[in-house]
Amino acid sequence: MLTLHADSRGRCLAVRGEWIAAVGTLEELIATHPQARVRQWPGILTPGLVNLHGPELLEQAYHPDPREADTLGTEPLTGDALAALPMDEARWGAGARRGVQRMLANGTVAVAGELRNRAVVAAVRRSGIGVVGRLGVPGGVPALDPFASGVPVEFPPERESGSAARFAVFDVLDEDELAERGGGSCVATVVAGRIVYRRR
Repeated sequence: MLTLHADSRGRCLAVRGEWIAAVGTLEELIATHPQARVRQWPGILTPGLVNLHGPELLEQAYHPDPREADTLGTEPLTGDALAALPMDEARWGAGARRGVQRMLANGTVAVAGELRNRAVVAAVRRSGIGVVGRLGVPGGVPALDPFASGVPVEFPPERESGSAARFAVFDVLDEDELAERGGGSCVATVVAGRIVYRRR
């Protein structure tokens, strides 16, 4: 089934399965695809964000289960706090899944860096989030919101017909406001044609 995702500026992506079928204005795509389902989002459509600190956030940090909040808190554990935890593959995989979900909630559609932990690799692969290469270790501070890392934010290439259906919508007026408000303004993230995060 074809789904039209449109933003408040009238920009629209037609999604069929895991791919972008067409790009245009909502008016244009409704005219050419009158039977399509329409999703209208507040804010702006973007190709999503790339988090440059993939290994640091998923293999050098543990994202606690909410049921562990009383003892471990809610923020990622690193360094000595991580070293004190008994970690096995199951725990690494579960932590990575929670970390990826928090990334998706910030509009991240891909992480940069080589992942080597088998449980983490499996969790990332199942999520559908992309993995891209990087040169060396980026500066800044690893953060689930790429805008909070202190380094320039990277975006994937613009979506076009034939691109993977991977993008994010932010409830802002424009890119300048997005830079000010950061990933917390994300209202929806789409990966492999599926809405994997939607703000309630």
